[in-house]
Amino acid sequence: MSSAPVRVGLIGLGTVGQGVVRVLKTNAEEIARRVGRPVVITHASTRDLGRKREVDLNGITVVSDAMSIAADADVDIVVEVIGGHTVARDAIMAALARGKPVVTANKALLAEDGNAIFATARKAGVPVAFEASVAGGIPIIKAIREGLAGNRISGLAGIINGTCNYILTQMTVKGQSFADALADAQRLGYAEADPTFDVEGVDAAHKLSILASIAFGIPLSFPAVACEGITRITAQDIQIAQTLGYRIKLLGIAKRGAAGVELRVNPTLIPDDHLLAKVDGVLNSVLVQGNALGQVGFYGRGAGGDATASAIVADLVDVARGLGADPRHQVPALAFQPESVQELPLLPISQIESCYYLRLRVADEPGVLKSLTGILAGHDISIEAILQKEPRGEDDATVALITDRVPEHRFNEALAAMQALPFVREGAARIRVEHFKD
Repeated sequence: MSSAPVRVGLIGLGTVGQGVVRVLKTNAEEIARRVGRPVVITHASTRDLGRKREVDLNGITVVSDAMSIAADADVDIVVEVIGGHTVARDAIMAALARGKPVVTANKALLAEDGNAIFATARKAGVPVAFEASVAGGIPIIKAIREGLAGNRISGLAGIINGTCNYILTQMTVKGQSFADALADAQRLGYAEADPTFDVEGVDAAHKLSILASIAFGIPLSFPAVACEGITRITAQDIQIAQTLGYRIKLLGIAKRGAAGVELRVNPTLIPDDHLLAKVDGVLNSVLVQGNALGQVGFYGRGAGGDATASAIVADLVDVARGLGADPRHQVPALAFQPESVQELPLLPISQIESCYYLRLRVADEPGVLKSLTGILAGHDISIEAILQKEPRGEDDATVALITDRVPEHRFNEALAAMQALPFVREGAARIRVEHFKD
């Protein structure tokens, strides 16, 4: 074993950054055995030099300037865990320009600027590793990029945002409202003070674009992801779904078909006996469909300092093993050789097909159900299940149904026709349904 350590420069000493320090120090001997020499953090940057940290920083030069870490000649690998765009992007590009490999957990930056970042890395002949950018400590990037390299992947689906999964779990198990479940998530540190990126599905869309790219060999395509969050999910929809035998989860879904690639994040009804329906709390899970292996699933902690740090250190081990190696022997960042990455058609949401859950509030009068089902039949939409709740007192009645697969545009046309009926009230809810039978 070589005595010369691999010197790591760490940009960011927040929860994840401190987790990286902790994992590297706690497992130092095991990591050194895997790499062939020690891997140590020698430099770190943080905006708040006076803040007390919960980890031992002895032996680490701590500075306030992130760019100095990227430029330091005594740093072999740069790890970026500050998030955001401007500083993180500048530091990553500066490190690559100096021939330093980069490890990052920054899914938003990769989803939106990753094509340029990976092109810069190729020119420099160094890798950018990003296992921690999706699903925390679950090794899903390596699994798709390397473990499933012998498969043609046709699709994947997953719970890839722990905040939303926690909120929906609380609404399902404890009967909480969305607002109360969100407040609990914020109190426990699962949701930010401004939870918009999580609850509106943007965070999951960033992650899905990364997974789809390495699964299908397409450029990162975040703008093409159809994104819908969970803010309109009600306790009533949760209860009706359970009555019909479903659970509601926020899923990221990517499918490749003859017409092109479908990328979407949306609340989804899942049969309650399906694996994904049983993933609760802040846990994540991803299912991948390959033509040789069939379906394979991954499950585990999707967030948290140590879970994310586990993925970052795994990347550090891989990168440290390859220091000085011929860049032609590196695993391609997006799984496929750069010249083989293809621009496949990206389908607009209007062209996708799905089953749908629909809930309508209607006046309690004769002929309502016949009119609604007549409209669906007129648009060639079959019904899989239907539930009618009689009104209490002077309240309106509720009709809920689940359709068979139908193109989005046709379902929208039928819904518009139903909402135009005089006895249909405002406030219709529609949620996509996945049975995972494809």
